[in-house]
Amino acid sequence: MATKKVGPAGKFGARYGKKIRDNYSKFYSSSKKKYNCPNCAREKSVRRLSFGIWFCKSCNTKFASDAYKFE
Repeated sequence: MATKKVGPAGKFGARYGKKIRDNYSKFYSSSKKKYNCPNCAREKSVRRLSFGIWFCKSCNTKFASDAYKFE
């Protein structure tokens, strides 16, 4: 279960080491975040479909970008 202090890496408990859990928290939260669409300029409409594939809900456009964050 995630806690307020460690975020999504709370499910690992004391296992796997601090560095790995910190990296997991950083990548997990950036991949679940909603981003602004560069095509239609709508705020918080782009979400991740899979590794490197992002989708805008408002204009139904797919984008290719980084695996964990949209640029």
